[in-house]
Amino acid sequence: MEHKMKLTPEEEDILNGGQGDLLQKVMETLVKYGDVYGAECLVPLGAPIHMAMSSGTPILLKPIYKIFDQMIKQGIKVKKPFTVDPRPYDSEIPMTDQEDKGMQMLYGGQDIYENYLHKMGMKDDKAYSCTCYFDEIGNTPKYGDYLAWSESSAVVYSNSVIGARTNRTSVMIDLFSGILDKTPKFGFMTDEGRKADYIIDLKTSGLPRAQILGSAIGLKVMEQVPYIRGLDKYLGNEISPDVKDYLKDMGAATASNGAVALYHVDHLTPEAKKQGESLIKENAKVYVIDDDELERVVASYPILWKDKDAAPQKAFIGCPHLSLKQLENWTVKFKKTLDEAGKDQVEVPTIMTCAPNVIEEFKETDYYEDFKKTGIHLSYICPAMYLVNPVAAQTPIITNSNKLRTYSSARYVDDDQILDLIVKGGKVE
Repeated sequence: MEHKMKLTPEEEDILNGGQGDLLQKVMETLVKYGDVYGAECLVPLGAPIHMAMSSGTPILLKPIYKIFDQMIKQGIKVKKPFTVDPRPYDSEIPMTDQEDKGMQMLYGGQDIYENYLHKMGMKDDKAYSCTCYFDEIGNTPKYGDYLAWSESSAVVYSNSVIGARTNRTSVMIDLFSGILDKTPKFGFMTDEGRKADYIIDLKTSGLPRAQILGSAIGLKVMEQVPYIRGLDKYLGNEISPDVKDYLKDMGAATASNGAVALYHVDHLTPEAKKQGESLIKENAKVYVIDDDELERVVASYPILWKDKDAAPQKAFIGCPHLSLKQLENWTVKFKKTLDEAGKDQVEVPTIMTCAPNVIEEFKETDYYEDFKKTGIHLSYICPAMYLVNPVAAQTPIITNSNKLRTYSSARYVDDDQILDLIVKGGKVE
């Protein structure tokens, strides 16, 4: 096969069929993929892959099962135990019979697919989360590591907050990269590809809401790289647990409301601290964000409920998945608001989502007893995949996640408002 990428003798041998026809096809796919994007070469992965494809939808997966069967038969699997996005549903979440039937139609092949994932080298039965980089999950890359990840919120976090290097890899390209433990080097894996096309000048009166700031940036810059000036005034110069959570949620909004895979925050994120404004390209565009601009962005969100004046019937918090600290903080807020309202449990059925291992650790804390009393459900699902179910999507649902708002019919409300609505009920104002 003719190719433009530089390959090592071992890689050429695989491409020429020296290690079997299946690995030859895997290598050929990666080389063609790399050539399309002008990749220099293949680089070794510094951490396991993370796959965005986690739902057992039979009609989509039948062709993939054929590939899996061939590989399993020949003993081929991913070299480093990998992680996967959250499961699409949880049988412990209360559902109507219609909702349950819809889930079975959409994800009836879940057990079959998960069995394949484990045979292909998945880390364990708890490695389902969009926040695979949390310590509790354990797929945490280091600064400068090359990756092959396909979950958008994990990609933007690893690139920006950790300083690892990954493109928004296609599903199956991530798997093939994991099998060879290599991936093509281009785009965000290169120094030039990590330079900023946009300067974001933040001129707000206080710390912006992470979800709205991320939304504004994503809608403006789309797939380009922003360099954010002025955010360190509120977040400081160190990436503490609170800062990680803020950047996680902001980044997820930039990736879903646009297609941002990397951002730099002046004096805060690792590359910005090392290189400063030398990361900004010449003639970079400037986008000024002030209080009025953020409110304009919020006002632009469509309301997709059939009855726009309906009272919320369900709420989701945790897209992307919540950290342990966020779970603890929300527990304190709910307890306080319930006590002030003279209530024992919340009015609006609410689902908070996080990784299975985070749930286990949370259950060992002193906060868990207070949490159980609230009547809120704790789950490991992906809310966006849950709401793909057209029956579930008909319900008036509120969320504080801009990512979930973008990918579903859920309506966005801020943290303070969603807290008040969940506890007391009523309509969105």
